[in-house]
Amino acid sequence: MAQASRKNGKGRPRSRTGNAAHEPAVAAPARDYSIAAVGRALDLLEALSRIGPAPLAALADAARCTRTAGFRLLRTLEARGFAIQDEARGIWRLGARWGVLGRAAVEQGALAATAMPFLAALGKTSGENVYLRIRDGLESETIAIYQTDPGLRVYSEVGKRQPLHAGSSRLLLAHAPEAVQTQVLAQRLPRFTPATRTDSAWIAADLQRIRSRGYLLTTDEVVAGAATVAAPVRDASGQVVAVLSVGAPTMRMRPPRPRAVLPLVLDAAAKLSHILGASGADTVVARPADPARKGSSSAAAGRDNATIAPALASPGPHSIFR
Repeated sequence: MAQASRKNGKGRPRSRTGNAAHEPAVAAPARDYSIAAVGRALDLLEALSRIGPAPLAALADAARCTRTAGFRLLRTLEARGFAIQDEARGIWRLGARWGVLGRAAVEQGALAATAMPFLAALGKTSGENVYLRIRDGLESETIAIYQTDPGLRVYSEVGKRQPLHAGSSRLLLAHAPEAVQTQVLAQRLPRFTPATRTDSAWIAADLQRIRSRGYLLTTDEVVAGAATVAAPVRDASGQVVAVLSVGAPTMRMRPPRPRAVLPLVLDAAAKLSHILGASGADTVVARPADPARKGSSSAAAGRDNATIAPALASPGPHSIFR
């Protein structure tokens, strides 16, 4: 009988196909192309965006580098216009050349491209369409959509703009500068459906609830028959630069499903925020109240979450994504 295997030149049994028998393939370790000096410079810039203008000592501590290394890096950045030193006060701030990079990042769709893997993962996990919106002036704009099923209804499209007071866009209004909030609420607000909130006093109070809660659930506010579950996305400066939301027909979003989907949305928003440079403190999310608890309601859940969610930071330094 012919042998099932034969030996190679080194005496090791080989299968009929010539591969070593019972030997799992070993993946080569990923090659590390990182450059330590560049990493330290980026850590320093992120620290400068979060706490600047600031003295060298504070920046070096935040970037976890020595003051000598921090000083040399800042001097290099200063020579290229990316950092400025106020010698009289002994503090450093970002230079004007970052404005050019910020505009280029926006024009090249940096935020949408960065977010798409997270939108796709959330869409596959939730089984619903996922949207990413940003604030542009007094309106919101949809900049990315992941459509889980082509047969599912899409409630928005890339480039679509809408007012800030209704639907998931209200989360962007909650984290907008006070001047923007005042200007929006001073206007006559359009009503899209019977459920659209147009009372400026109610909306102003809800903006505080949103900041305390850390998320937003809406139903029928912009499109009748559509429900959304939304969470904020933050950048390295800690400010909210986008809202990530799941949108679905209300027939599939009857309680308690919205609160079952909420942790998925919060987790995706936190992961995207981390990639954008937000610190762990900025991406801590509230745990939604248990909808099965006796006597629970939307209002009660909001009060419960306000007690356990950290207060979210007010708008800070300028972001390249806005």
